[in-house]
Amino acid sequence: MDVDDEDPPAQTEYEGETYTFCGDGCKSDFEENPEQYT
Repeated sequence: MDVDDEDPPAQTEYEGETYTFCGDGCKSDFEENPEQYT
């Protein structure tokens, strides 16, 4: 899925990196278990 990095709907930081997401649900899933996605 493409996400606009200039104006993402949701984003978070993890280990010094910024991750962008299509919405809050995907962001929450990532934050619960980031190792699964990185």
